[in-house]
Amino acid sequence: MSSSSSPMPHVLLVSAPLQGHVNPLLVLGRHLASRGLLVTFSTAPHAGLKFGHGDGATVDVGRGTIRFEHLKGGALWASDDPRYHDPTGGLMRHLEEAAPPVLALIRRQSGAGRPVSCVVANAFAPWATRVAGGMGVPHAMLWTESCAVLSLFYHYFHSLADFPSRDAGPGATVAVPGLPPLAAGDLPALIHAPDEFVWRQVLIADLRSLRETVTWVLVNTFDELELPTMEALRPHLPVIPVGPLCSEAESHGSGHDDDGDCVAWLDAQPPRSVVFVAFGSLLQISRDEMSELAEGLAATGRPFLLVVRDDNRELLPDAGDDCLAAATGSGSRGKVVAWCDQARVLSHAAVGCFVTHCGWNSTVEALASGVPVVTYPAWADQPTNAKFLADVYGVGVRLPKPMARDALRRCIEEVMGGGPEAVAVRARSGKWKAEASAALSTGGSLDKGIQDFVAAILSTCAGTVE
Repeated sequence: MSSSSSPMPHVLLVSAPLQGHVNPLLVLGRHLASRGLLVTFSTAPHAGLKFGHGDGATVDVGRGTIRFEHLKGGALWASDDPRYHDPTGGLMRHLEEAAPPVLALIRRQSGAGRPVSCVVANAFAPWATRVAGGMGVPHAMLWTESCAVLSLFYHYFHSLADFPSRDAGPGATVAVPGLPPLAAGDLPALIHAPDEFVWRQVLIADLRSLRETVTWVLVNTFDELELPTMEALRPHLPVIPVGPLCSEAESHGSGHDDDGDCVAWLDAQPPRSVVFVAFGSLLQISRDEMSELAEGLAATGRPFLLVVRDDNRELLPDAGDDCLAAATGSGSRGKVVAWCDQARVLSHAAVGCFVTHCGWNSTVEALASGVPVVTYPAWADQPTNAKFLADVYGVGVRLPKPMARDALRRCIEEVMGGGPEAVAVRARSGKWKAEASAALSTGGSLDKGIQDFVAAILSTCAGTVE
C-alpha cells in the first residue's frame, strides 16, 4: 500500500439498522477516515434511523473521506417492526436476504475503482461478515457492547465457565476470568433467553464462529475501563479496544429542532443542577412508570430534562411539551423533548445526574462526561452495565423496579445531594472522566487501538475484489 499507484485503503462499514449500533460505527468511521482511509458507511435506512447524511453523500474527515451508500434492495425491517419478536416470522430468512445487497455493494466499489480492503460490521449484521468471508475480504466485528458482556457471552456459549441455570435464583453467582463475581440477575438477558428467541440465535451463530470468521474484534471500550477483561479474553479472541466511541462533535442529524433548544435551556440552569432522563431509542415504558417518573422528578425540586420519544408521547400525563411540568405542578423547572444529542447534553456543565436505561453507548457517554447515574436497566446487556456502573465503577445507584416516585427521588438525592456518598460518587465520576479523556488523547488506548487496526489494514488488506 506504500506505492503511490496503489489505491487508498477502503474500509466498508456495515451496520445493523439500530441506532445504538449505527452511532458507534459512525464514530469509528470518523477515526479511520481521519487517518487517511477511505470509508464507506452503509446500512438499511428506515424512518426511525438518524445519521444525518443521505445516500451518496461524502464528508471529508482529516486526511480521509467518509462516503454514505445505502444498501439497495432487500431492505431490512425497521427496528420496531413486530416481526422481529415473532419466532415464526421468518427473521432468519429475512437476514439472509440482506446478503445479496452487500455483495452487490462490494462489487460496485471495485467497479468504481475503489476496491474494498476490509469490511467492518457490528454484531447482529451476520450477512456482512459472511459475504466478506466468501469473497476473501478481510473483515472485523465492531462489538458495540462492553468487553465484559462479550466475555460473558463467549464463555457461556463455549461452555468455558460454570454459569447458573435458568432456574437458579437471581443471587446465584458465576466466576469468569477477568471479571468480578456476578450474580445471575446481573447477566445479559440473552444468556437465559428462550432458545427460540431469534436474536439469541443470531448471537450464538456470531459468537460460535467468531474466531474463524473475523480477523479482528474491535470493542467500544478502553484500557483504563476494562483492561483485565480484555487481557483474559485475548487468548480466545483478537480483541482491540477502539473506544470510547463517543464525541460531542459527532452529529448524526436529529430530524428535530429540539437540540439547539435543549442547549439554550441548559445554558440557563445552574451548574450540576439538572436531572437528565433518557431511556434510549428502543425501551418502552408503561403508563404507570411514566406517571411515577413524572411525580418523582417533580418531588426532587430540581430542574429536569426528559427525553420522551414520539412513540411514547401518549404516555405523558397531558399533551404538549410542557405537559409534564403542568401535570406535576413543577412550574417551569421541567423540559420534555422528543430527541436530543445525548453526548452533547451529558457534557454540559448544567447536568448533574443521568437517569439511564444503561445501554452501553449511554454508559460510555456518562463515564466520559463524568456525570453520576441512576440506573434503570430493562433487558439485553443493560443489567450487566448497571451492575458495573453502581458497584464496580462506583458512579451511581440502582433504582429498584418497578418505578416508584419516592425511590426515584431518593436515588437522585443520593448522587446529587450534599452527603458524603454523593460527594464520593461525584469524585469517582470525575476520575472516570479523566480516564476516558486519557484514552482519547494522543497516545491513549483509543489512539493506539485505531493505529494498530489501520496498520493491520495497510499490511494485510491490500488488493482488489472483483
